[in-house]
Amino acid sequence: MNNKNLTGEVYYPSEEVINKSHIKDWDELNNRAKKDYQSFWAERADELHWFKKWDKVIDDSNKPFYKWYTGGKTNIVYNCLDIHVKTFRRNKLALIWEGENGDTKTFSYYALHRETCKFANVLKSMGVQKGDRVTIYMGRTPEIVIAMLACARIGAIHSVVYGGFSVESLSERIEDSNSKVLIVADGAYQRGKIVPLKQIADEALQRCGTVEHVLVVKRTGQEINMEFGRDMWYHELINLPIATQHCALEIMDAEDPLFILYTSGTTGKPKAILHTHGGYMVGVHSSLKYVFDIHEEDRYWCAADPGWITGHSYIVYGPLLNGTTSFMYEGAPNFPYPNRWWQMIEKYGINILYTAPTAIRGLMRFGESWVNRHDLSSLRLLGSVGEPINPEAWKWYYRVVGKEKCPIMDTWWQTETGMFMITPMPSVPLKPGSGTRPFPGIEMDVVDENGNSVKPNEEGFLIIKTPWPSMIRTVYKDPERLVQQYWSKYPGVYLTGDSARKDEDGYFWIIGRVDDVIKVSGYRLGTAEIESALVSHNTVAEAAAIGLPHEVKGNAIYAYVILRAGIEKTPTLIEELRQHVSHEVGPIAKPENIEFVDTLPKTRSGKIMRRVLKARALGQDPGNISTLEE
Repeated sequence: MNNKNLTGEVYYPSEEVINKSHIKDWDELNNRAKKDYQSFWAERADELHWFKKWDKVIDDSNKPFYKWYTGGKTNIVYNCLDIHVKTFRRNKLALIWEGENGDTKTFSYYALHRETCKFANVLKSMGVQKGDRVTIYMGRTPEIVIAMLACARIGAIHSVVYGGFSVESLSERIEDSNSKVLIVADGAYQRGKIVPLKQIADEALQRCGTVEHVLVVKRTGQEINMEFGRDMWYHELINLPIATQHCALEIMDAEDPLFILYTSGTTGKPKAILHTHGGYMVGVHSSLKYVFDIHEEDRYWCAADPGWITGHSYIVYGPLLNGTTSFMYEGAPNFPYPNRWWQMIEKYGINILYTAPTAIRGLMRFGESWVNRHDLSSLRLLGSVGEPINPEAWKWYYRVVGKEKCPIMDTWWQTETGMFMITPMPSVPLKPGSGTRPFPGIEMDVVDENGNSVKPNEEGFLIIKTPWPSMIRTVYKDPERLVQQYWSKYPGVYLTGDSARKDEDGYFWIIGRVDDVIKVSGYRLGTAEIESALVSHNTVAEAAAIGLPHEVKGNAIYAYVILRAGIEKTPTLIEELRQHVSHEVGPIAKPENIEFVDTLPKTRSGKIMRRVLKARALGQDPGNISTLEE
């Protein structure tokens, strides 16, 4: 591709950026990957340690249940920690952490390895074995990283539940995964208040019966209930003789499960996405290395939460696999003042910042002066994740935060993909609002209802045409759902559930979800989860939830509610229902507004037509409504 003949508004990388990049010629790498993509992914895997090399790069004998690096033996934690401890990185900082209240902690690779082994030994003393599920429910503290690594080290499967989720969401995920151990913090700091995580967990555990032990990490120190025989303090156990700093590492098959992570679907029950040690490791290592151009001296900050896939791939595993120094912050971006992030970038000399458009839009509202009072000259790359970034926010980020010298890596990917799928690299020309092109070795397209490629700039369904190492292996305990949801519309092709367009230069522009999933602040929430929470209130007969555009969050939740007979429609009840959703699902799911209605638009088969509600709310034409009931 001739980069100089691109259409539209284009930002070209400087010579300095290109010269520093691992990949100076994207086209050359992409062409090599296209010519022989198995060799391309074999080369990426060769950059990591294997106890036994694989027999076959990809086994596609049972599509769509692809297997990668079959016969290979590894453990992702060996590549994250053990390998570095044997080199000059032993005393390099692996993790720098700052709490919202100003607490700080640092861990060298040696220290992180030591703490992981101690934690793993505690889990073993509780009877946790290879293949067991462990649920983790914590805030953004170093212990969440250590807990995940400890599980993976001994072959247990971790299931992290975002600390912003509430009782119903937590109990449902514990129950579905059959977890025998729950790791929970006493609380977390958020905007100066304490989120009572242990209290929420206690309530959740009353609804599910699989958990035998609860390991409690002290963070906030408030009074909590400790149930005798079930609940134990982490800080007490790691000081016992059982918690030695040497823990044998479980050698895993490349296809052994590493973690499950729940993601909202179009039905009420979240899907447990399963990822494995081998392919996932290769995908996140190579994607972070090339896209964020990781060098030995970098300090990298992914400002997501470990409770989401972004945190798994690009706070925990990706940075450690690359031997980089990662920064982690506990609290809100604008607490206590809107300069908190910029202050920390200056304080710690952060080079790379990877965050969500929601955060950028939220900080934009406070103007430029909060940014400009800090020296951000250490930054060399910026990143965006979670939802499409609007060009206005992109330009503000580029100009005000990056001082027009930091390329923005705008990434599109999913819980299911495990790694970046559409993304630039620093040496690639950028268009504000576009994620550019697929990562080398991955083929994608935009197609119509019949699976044919659409013309340039026409909207269609975003699909992935080739398998990739870090792809979802199955929906835990429900393999049929994998086939139905992702591989049935276009046989042999993965349907992402997003709509997109591709311009004349082959750059992809993501438009949004085509199913009943609402992206709020970059987090996926199923309409069914919100509606179920509303209907669980004793005043509600029926409910429908939609997402409406919001200038900061991207989308805000708007709910329509039919009350039971004889219930009075009052403003007090609206607030009560909002709080009820917050309690059941989590504060992130709290509707911005609730409107009481007498009927909902439905098809003759009884399906709520949410697009009709959305069109009405936005004052648009609802389109074809011939399938509506009278």
